[in-house]
Order: sequence, then structure tokens, then C-alpha cells
Amino acid sequence: MATVHHWTGLEARALRLALRMSVRAFAEHLGVGVRTVSKWEKLLTGTEPRPDTQAILDTALARADPAVHLRFETNLSEAGRPAAGLSRRVTVTGPRAWEYESWTDDLDRAVVALARQNFAFADNLLGRWLVRFTPAELDDKGLYLFARSTALLGDLRRDQGAVIGPMSAQRSYAGARSVFTQLDIPRRVAQLDLSLAVVAEMSGNLAAAARHYETLAVDDRLSRRDRARARLWVGTALSKDGNHDYAARVMLAATREFEDLCEPEDWSVAHQKLALAHRGAGHLDQALHFIDIARSTATTDSPMQKVRLDTAHGHILLSDPATRDDGLRVLENAAKLAAKVGLSHQLSSIEGIRMTTEGAAGPRRR
Repeated sequence: MATVHHWTGLEARALRLALRMSVRAFAEHLGVGVRTVSKWEKLLTGTEPRPDTQAILDTALARADPAVHLRFETNLSEAGRPAAGLSRRVTVTGPRAWEYESWTDDLDRAVVALARQNFAFADNLLGRWLVRFTPAELDDKGLYLFARSTALLGDLRRDQGAVIGPMSAQRSYAGARSVFTQLDIPRRVAQLDLSLAVVAEMSGNLAAAARHYETLAVDDRLSRRDRARARLWVGTALSKDGNHDYAARVMLAATREFEDLCEPEDWSVAHQKLALAHRGAGHLDQALHFIDIARSTATTDSPMQKVRLDTAHGHILLSDPATRDDGLRVLENAAKLAAKVGLSHQLSSIEGIRMTTEGAAGPRRR
């Protein structure tokens, strides 16, 4: 937002033009005489308003909307004011008011891009703001947008498989959590705790992930939906750790919670995870039942969800010698899509399933 350290007739005229007011209307707006405004218009930098009038001009600029600020800065630039002189009198600290709106719009666009696994576009939208400002120069609104951008960058890196390390989801989530803690927004802090638990699970730290999920499943800082998701992910971590029967019971409770909440996407995902838990327990009929529900009720056609569904379906089919070839074909298609959109973590999971299955079944007969 522009701030004028010392007004002259030039800055006053730039503000009048930015407000799109006549000389008389501007005088009435400020509560000064028409002759005073006319003097500013004539002498420009050769005259300076009195101290009390300077304060009135400060108030008029501060109350102006973002479009007026943009026009004010443009008018000063087009007036030919020497750069050194302008910097002494007018400064812009942090984002301008209109830039906050653009930043917010870009965050909404980044969410859509991430949902479609358009990683390059999402990275561009987030990067243009994260490299432009540092937290030290931002007010609370700017810090909130900075933290949201950093959290979304964590989602991007997580989906690309960069889970731990210097340029990873873990680092981004920790950075966003620190800013939200500074802003004292408990719900956002808890959501980042949930994201960090996902990172722990993805990096193989299953016991720690399960403990974090269990704590967050009863954390009042989170919404009811987020608590149900934490409960579902408790089951995911347990199932990955081989505790399939207990995992299925925990997941079923989360599934019922999603049904009560009327959350069809989460409900469908829960059935996908239930299917894998039953596969791990050796209940293939139940696994096929739940994966069929998940496939028929999926509410999104994003590449990520398609790869996850096909990976789960292929994994279940591979568990039965009678459907092994079908499972391999489903996994092959999932691997091609994962490679196409850059889902490296999913691609590694598919390769791990193939290797484990081939090791258990022995070489295929030609």
C-alpha cells in the first residue's frame, strides 16, 4: 500500500485524479477550499499543504480502495517525478492492496491446478508470490497468504513424491505451521500437523504416523471432517504396518462418519482404503466388494484419484492367481498415467507392488 511521507501539490493532484473527482468535488471530499486545491494543481511540487491538511490527505489515501491506490501510483509515475525524489516522498511497503486480491486469486487457481495434477502451473502460481515477498515485510494478511502458499507448495511436493529433504513437503509444511503459529490460528496449525503426519506415513514412519493421527482424531482444533480423515488415516497406517483387521474396524468407523457428514468424496476414498485393508487380511471377496463401491462412487476424475483407485484395484486382483494377469494390466495402465502426470510416489508404490507380487508368485509362464 502506498504511503506519502510528505505531500506536495503533485501528490495531491495525483490523488484527485485517482479518485476521479473534479477540483470542486475533491475540495468537498477533503473539507478544504476550492482555491486551496486549485493552488496545488497550479504549483504542484512548488507548494506544500499545511500539516493539518497533510493529515487529511493521509486519511483520504488510506481509506481509498485498491483500484484508487493503483491509479495513484500510476499517476505519480506518469507525472515524470524523478525516481530519487519519488522514493523520498512515496514508498510502498509489502504488497499493495490490489496485490492481495491477485495473490488470493492465484491461490484459488493453484488449488484447482493441484486437484488436476497440473504441477507446473501450480508451482508457477505459488512461486511468483513466495519469491516476491519475505515474511518480515508482510502484515498479518500478507503472512496468512504466505503461509497458505507455503502449505500448498507442501501439497505439490507431497504429490510429486518429494516427501523429506531440503526441498520437500515436510519442510514446506513446517514453514507454514510456524507462520500460522505466529498468527495464532489453531485450526490451520492443526491441519499442518495432520499434513506432517501424512508425511511421516509416506516416509515409512508408520508407528509415529499412527500416533499422530490418533491424537488428531480427537483434536477440537480440527473440523469434524478433518477428525474423521485423521481416523481413516490411523487405519491406513495400521494396515501398512500389517494390522489389517483392526485397521478395517477403524476405517469403517470413519466411513460412517463421512456418511453422516454427507462427504461423498471422502466416503468413496474410505471404501478404497477399506478394500486394501481387507486384501491385507486375506478377505478377497470383501476387498473386491469395497473396491467396486469406491470405483463406482468416485466423485472426481483427477489423475491422482484414478491412479490410486487403479493401483488399489490392481493390487487386489494380483492377490488371486485367477485374476493376476488382469491385475498386471490394471497396474500397467496406472503406471503409465502416474508417469505422464509426474506422480513419482504413486509410481514407486506400483513398482513395489509388482516386485512383491512377482517375488511371491515366481516368474510368469510364457
